[in-house]
Amino acid sequence: MQNTKVNDAKLEAVLKTEIGRLKSENIVERIWDRDHTLWSDSTKEITNRLDWLTIGNEMIAHVDEINSFAEIVKQKYDFVVLLGMGGSSLAPEVFAKIFGNTNGYPILFVIDSTDPEQISDIQSRLNLKKTLFITSTKSGGTVETISLMKYFYTLLTSEFDEKTAGENFAAITDPGSGLEQMARDLKFSKIFLNNPNIGGRFSALSMFGLVPAAIIGVDIKLLLEKAQVAAECCKLTGDDCSHNLGAELGVLMGTYAKQGINKLSLIIDDSFAPMGAWIEQLVAESTGKLGMGVLPVDGEIFSSPEEYGQDRYFVIISQDGAGFQEEEKTLIRNGYTVFRLNFKTTYDLDAHFFYWEFATAVAGWSMGLHPFDQPDVESAKIQAREMVKSYMETGKLPLPDTDFEDELVSVTGYSATAKNYFELLVDFITDSMSKKTNPYISLQAYINMNDNNQSSLASLAKKLKAKFHLPVTVGFGPRFLHSTGQLHKGDDNSGIFIQITSDKTADINIPDEAGSTKSGITFGTLINAQALGDRAALKNNNRDVLKIHIKKDSGKVLDSLIV
Repeated sequence: MQNTKVNDAKLEAVLKTEIGRLKSENIVERIWDRDHTLWSDSTKEITNRLDWLTIGNEMIAHVDEINSFAEIVKQKYDFVVLLGMGGSSLAPEVFAKIFGNTNGYPILFVIDSTDPEQISDIQSRLNLKKTLFITSTKSGGTVETISLMKYFYTLLTSEFDEKTAGENFAAITDPGSGLEQMARDLKFSKIFLNNPNIGGRFSALSMFGLVPAAIIGVDIKLLLEKAQVAAECCKLTGDDCSHNLGAELGVLMGTYAKQGINKLSLIIDDSFAPMGAWIEQLVAESTGKLGMGVLPVDGEIFSSPEEYGQDRYFVIISQDGAGFQEEEKTLIRNGYTVFRLNFKTTYDLDAHFFYWEFATAVAGWSMGLHPFDQPDVESAKIQAREMVKSYMETGKLPLPDTDFEDELVSVTGYSATAKNYFELLVDFITDSMSKKTNPYISLQAYINMNDNNQSSLASLAKKLKAKFHLPVTVGFGPRFLHSTGQLHKGDDNSGIFIQITSDKTADINIPDEAGSTKSGITFGTLINAQALGDRAALKNNNRDVLKIHIKKDSGKVLDSLIV
C-alpha cells in the first residue's frame, strides 16, 4: 500500500487481506478483459459501459477533428455555453475552472440548472451573437438540457435570423439519440457523436470532456497522453500491484465501506479543488445502492479531529505531495486513514480522472455491487414527471402540507416549535440522528448557485459540522440529482436531508418546441417540480426530509441560518 497510511493494525490487516483477494482472483486482469461477472451475473449496463477503459487511445484519432473545430470557434465566438447535466457537464466545468481560458480562446460557461435566476445571470454576461451553445447529453433526451437548448435557440431566432440560429449551436451525443436528429433538423453547425459504450459519469476522456476542453485552449493531446500513462499504471498486477494507484484506492474505498467507514473526505489544493464535484458524482452515483455507499465529502476544510467521526477517512490531493503535510500527520496520529494523490501539473488531470474511474470499478467489485447503473436516479425523474403532469392538468403543483409558516418561509417535515430557523434545523437533525448509525447531513438547495448562496451554504455546513461532528454535504438542485441523488436513496439510510427551495423573482418560459413562442411550463415551475419529485422519492425510501421553502428575501433567510 504505497499511498495509504493506516494507523490501525486491524484495519491494515483487513486491507491487506482484500488486496490479497484482488491479486488471487485476478481482478485487475479481469477488469481489462471486461469480465461482467465481477459486478453482476447479468451483462445489463456493463458490457455496453466499459469502453472508458480504452477511450483514451480511441480519442487520439479524433484530436485533429476536435482541434479544427476549436480553431473555428476561436475565430468566431467570444463565449461558449455548455448545456448539460451530470456526466456531460461536470468534466467541462472542471476544465473551465482549473485551466481557465487561454488568451484568444472563448470563455466557457456551464449551465446545469433549471433555476431561472441562474440562467438569467449567465445570459446577462453573454453577447448572444458571439456565443456558441453546446448541447451535451448522452441520451439526447435529458429534460434539463433539452429545455435549455429550446430556450436559447428560440431566443436567438427571435433576436436574429431564424434561418441561421442553428449556426450558433453544436451537439455532443450518442449515435441515434433524439438530439442527433434534432440537431440535424435545426441545422446545428457541428455534431460530435460519442462512443455509446460509456456511461455519462465515466465520459471525461471522451468527446463530452475533450471538446469543451479544446475550445478553451487546452492541449487535449497532452491530456490524453497523461491518461494513457495512468491506464498503463492501472494494468499493474502481482507484486507490481502495489504501484497500481487505481486498484489501491478502489480496494480502500470498498473495504472501508464494508467496515462501516464510508465517508470519503476530500482535502484538495485550491488549484485542483474543482475536481471534487466530479469525484463526488462518480463515486456516489456508482456506489450508493443496495443499502451501501461511499459518500464523498467535497469541499472538506480541515478542522480539529474531534469534529470527525470514526466513519471517516481522507483523500488528500495536492501538487507534488507538498500540501497538507501537518494536517496529514495530525489525522494519522488521531487514528484516521489517509490516502494521498499528487499532481505534478494541471495536465495530470485526465490521468487522475482515469485513476478514479478505475478505483470506482474496483470498489464496486469489492462491495459486491454494480457500479455502472443508477436505479434510484430514475425514481426522482419519475416523481418529477408526475408533478409536471399534475401542473399541466390543474395549473398548479401538488404542494405538501406545511407544518410551520411565517412571512418569509414555509416548512414541511417537522412540527416542533423553535425560536428561530437555525434552532429548527438543530431540533430536526437531533431527532433524526437518534434513529441512525453514522449519519450525515445533506443540504439540498434548489436555488441560484451564485457566489453569495454558495458562500452562505458553505458557512452553514461548517456551523452544522462543528455542532454535530457529522459530515455535511452541499448540493445544488437539480444538478445533484444526477450525482449524489442516487446515493441519497440507495445507501443505508444514514442521510438527514434539508431541502431548500424558493419563489423566483423572475421566471422564464420553456418553449414547447425549439423556435416556438408557445410554452406550457416555466423553468421556475420545472425546478420546483424537480424538488417535489426528489422529496417524494426520498420519502418513498423512508428518508428524513425537512423542506424549507423561502417565499422572499432568500439572502435574509440564509443569513439567519448561519448567525
